[in-house]
Amino acid sequence: MIQCLENVRAGIVEPRALIRAESTKRSYNLHLCKHRDIENVHTAGVNALDVDAMEGKYLLSGSADGSLHIHDLHNFTGSPHFTSKLVCEVDRNLQTAHRYSVECVQWYPFDTGLFTTSGMDKQLKIWDTNCMKPADTFSFEGRVFQHHMSHIATRNCLVAVATSVNHILLVDLKSGSCTHELRGHTSSTLACRWSPREEYLLATGSCDNKVLLWDVRAAKCCLKSLDQHNGKGRSSSEATSTAHDGYVNGLCFTHDGLFLLSYGTDHRLRLWNTFSGNNEMVNYGKIPNDTKKCMQFDITIKCDPQLVYMPSDGNILMYEIQTGIKVNTLLGHYNSVNSCICHPFYHELYSAGNDRNVLIWAADYCQSTAFDEHLESQTQKKESSKRRGLFVQRNVTADTWSSDEEC
Repeated sequence: MIQCLENVRAGIVEPRALIRAESTKRSYNLHLCKHRDIENVHTAGVNALDVDAMEGKYLLSGSADGSLHIHDLHNFTGSPHFTSKLVCEVDRNLQTAHRYSVECVQWYPFDTGLFTTSGMDKQLKIWDTNCMKPADTFSFEGRVFQHHMSHIATRNCLVAVATSVNHILLVDLKSGSCTHELRGHTSSTLACRWSPREEYLLATGSCDNKVLLWDVRAAKCCLKSLDQHNGKGRSSSEATSTAHDGYVNGLCFTHDGLFLLSYGTDHRLRLWNTFSGNNEMVNYGKIPNDTKKCMQFDITIKCDPQLVYMPSDGNILMYEIQTGIKVNTLLGHYNSVNSCICHPFYHELYSAGNDRNVLIWAADYCQSTAFDEHLESQTQKKESSKRRGLFVQRNVTADTWSSDEEC
């Protein structure tokens, strides 16, 4: 590491290349953390997780019995051995708690004083963290499988809600009412995600095997219906295009918003170009997926190549997004894994499942060669640029004044 930092100081390696290489090294070598764990307080399977994006300090979890828990992730003890303690809880027996399973949780993107939850009791609750009581509650006709708020929205405060009815609902937190109904699906909607690049772009997945892209500002039908065949190879009997041959129960944008990953009960993971709507035809192989509820998976940050962490039965599978290569399988849960989420600031992965455990996966610094390989490739590029005369290394203390210049 000291030599790498010296290369950055000397200009041999760019700082961004060092960040990408170190991120790649850690992302490739996640293992079950031996020094840190989450206090085990759950009495039922854990369905959903979220880490606040402001401080990266609090982990929010929702359980199948309707209870909610918040753990403090920061270690102030000075010891590497640390257990994240429970700081807040909403017991399932409280009148304000969800009556049935909590399917989705999310922190308010701009403040830890607010978080949202939804579940099988057909309700979306907006919680005040200071008093741990609902500030507002929205009731719907169908069971809520997922909801999502945009992390980049500055001019609206919309929550997209996917329910067992065949349309997406948009709830405005400022007005406290349901403002839009996005009609285009013909069956229950299981997943919805806002784009991290375009403030008004929304992706939705449904039991009708479709993935639709919406511009919520337009008073018309969806922008695109994604076609797994890119308009080719379909039989004449197929009237509409489908993204999967089964229910679409998982969606996730890459962090630059250029690509979208969809997950279906046809045991397939597909990569889509969000601008053209084309299937990138990346083969990830068969990924077991038999659940009829929303699956939460996540993508690495500042990693090259980018990796996706996929829950599948009792395992977590790691794939390179652009090539479809399976990198690793993370083993640690004793039952089905329901949720995976990356820490927004650290190279850590949090996973939860029906075994009532929340596990922390951290980097192993001793086994990876990706860091050295990436730096070596960057150094080779610099050397080739020097030979072509495209890169000139200058002495910062040298006199650059020309003797021919007139005073």
